Amino acid sequence: MSLSRKDFFKQGIFSLGETLLKVSGTALNTEEPHGRPTSVFDPDKEPVADENMIAKADNQHCLAKGCGCFSCVERCEYEAIKLIPGTGICIDEALCTGCGACEYICPVEPKAVMLPPRQ
Repeated sequence: MSLSRKDFFKQGIFSLGETLLKVSGTALNTEEPHGRPTSVFDPDKEPVADENMIAKADNQHCLAKGCGCFSCVERCEYEAIKLIPGTGICIDEALCTGCGACEYICPVEPKAVMLPPRQ
C-alpha cells in the first residue's frame, strides 16, 4: 500500500480514513451491520438535537483507541465526547443533545457511535 503525499492532498482527509480502514483490515459494508439501524443524519441539513436520542460508544470498533481518529470528538459542538487514549471514546450523557453528527462522521462500519433512544 502506497499513498504519495501529492495524492493524499488531492484526495483530502477522506483518503486518510480510507487508508486507515485498509490498514486495519476493516472493510466497508454496504449492508445494514448486524441488524443495527443505519444513521438518520442528513448531511445536507444542520444537526438538530433530538432529546429522545443519546450517543453511545462502541469502543470495540473505535479507531480512536489505537490510531488517533478524532472525527467524532472534533465534530461534537457540545464537547460531549472525550478521548481516552488506549480505550476509545467516552460520551457525557448530560452534554449529549442527540444531534447525530458524531454517528454520521464516524468512518468505520459498523459505526463506533450509535444513537439509540434514551432510556
